[in-house]
Amino acid sequence: MKRYRQTFEEIVTSLIPVEASWLDAHAEEVIKMIQALPVKTHYSAADVGMLLDADFDTASTVIRLFMDQSKDEFTLSLKEAFKNDGLNKGTGVKRYGIDKTSYIKVLVDLGLTEKIGGVVNRPLLWSDVLVERLKGGRGSAIKGQSRGRGMEDFVEGIVRSVFGPDQVAVRGSFLGAKGQGNAKADFAIPSMEDPTILIETKAYGATGSKQSDVLGDVAKILEEKRHDTVFMLVTDGVTWKERANDLRRLISLQNEGKIQRIYTKSMAGQLKADLQSLKKSHRL
Repeated sequence: MKRYRQTFEEIVTSLIPVEASWLDAHAEEVIKMIQALPVKTHYSAADVGMLLDADFDTASTVIRLFMDQSKDEFTLSLKEAFKNDGLNKGTGVKRYGIDKTSYIKVLVDLGLTEKIGGVVNRPLLWSDVLVERLKGGRGSAIKGQSRGRGMEDFVEGIVRSVFGPDQVAVRGSFLGAKGQGNAKADFAIPSMEDPTILIETKAYGATGSKQSDVLGDVAKILEEKRHDTVFMLVTDGVTWKERANDLRRLISLQNEGKIQRIYTKSMAGQLKADLQSLKKSHRL
């Protein structure tokens, strides 16, 4: 496998689409705005403007609820819509104040008015309340777990196709340079007891502490592994764009040779080719 010097742009362009009491002051304002929304069969751009003019921050949360998007997902949708307008004024209240008409048009084009009408006019069943509670509570955690396990399964399929089932140890503590198993990795080849290759996988759908955790996990692996053990990182999720500095820190580690290479799901072919090259060069 040849040496690489990766760039921030390379990784970003390959990314593909992660409280004790929830009722704070902002939530109370959101509830008030929702309750004050007039019930109509159809909603227009004027209705959207009315919400934003009343309280931009509160309205943004209300809009995200209708769109069924996290803050990160909503922000990325707006950034994509505004990327060619030449203003470079973000997606918040400042951008709205510059050109309210175009801002509202983007929201309408994203389907906001139809979604408002659909939610407001949908008959409410008692079961709907429980489903939403499940979605907002356990569902959020399960979604994150499923996203991570899906990435692990994806990478495992590639790794096993190259090395076979007997040379791949999955999700465990590996013995490092000092003969101690203080760090964990998703995959170790050919074994956790004497790994020649270590692979860690991370997948994210929303930014937050979990995305910063990857830095700590990587640092622990780098601290524990032998210097001649190849370490590869597979990650994905467009919300890395919202944590650009963290991603740049990982890329710096790759450029320093501490991480052999960083991959995303769209780089699956490169991952497999590099594993095949390592298999041959290390005679595994």
